[in-house]
Amino acid sequence: MTIWNIGLALLLSYLIGAFPSGWFVVKIASGKDVRRVESGRTGGTNAMRAAGFLAGLFTAALDVFKGFSTGWIVHWLTPGNTWVLVAAPLVAILGHNYSVFLIERGSHGKLQLRGGAGGAPCLGGAIAVGGPAMLLILPLAALVFVLIGYASVTTISIAVLAMLISIVQAVFFGGSWLHVLYGLIAIGLVMWSLRPNLKRLRDGNERVVGLRAYFRKRAAEKRAANSQDSHPGER
Repeated sequence: MTIWNIGLALLLSYLIGAFPSGWFVVKIASGKDVRRVESGRTGGTNAMRAAGFLAGLFTAALDVFKGFSTGWIVHWLTPGNTWVLVAAPLVAILGHNYSVFLIERGSHGKLQLRGGAGGAPCLGGAIAVGGPAMLLILPLAALVFVLIGYASVTTISIAVLAMLISIVQAVFFGGSWLHVLYGLIAIGLVMWSLRPNLKRLRDGNERVVGLRAYFRKRAAEKRAANSQDSHPGER
């Protein structure tokens, strides 16, 4: 094993992470540029807004695979190196969030890299690092999505759950504490990319989904019905 193998593993991990799955899926499915829709991100949630549920699901699956595939790269180029096994999916998350293939000039004329928020490749990377136990993240994150009602919080929860499951593995099943480090750094990467969403959460302006959206809609309909009942002559 040489430094060149490590460098190549990390470079390939970045490039795989940087592959803009959502951009291609949405372009093929609808002809739209996903960067011009809603949040402008290339992840599954925005792909769904741009081109429908199947496009979003396919994008999310490809993005999970990007993170997971880094495990194969590491086992091929630097077998047995736990540090690189942890670092590679983190680099893939960076590539996903800041893709060299989606470079453009921003509103102030500066070059910027576009991408997603990192939730799906974080899940794939967690499976590569921590094994099948990380599949528990899927139902738990789905519960967060339905009950909490914010896509951004769900994305962050994926990284948080990866860290918590890694802690359980390290404490009770002899897992590596380096896997916990993966979850901790992933939380930072995801939260950094979601800074605008976190600001909207603080301001109470973040888009709601799931049960929260349902109950909010029902409450609005009830208020509207009560308003009509209190002004019968306006009907």
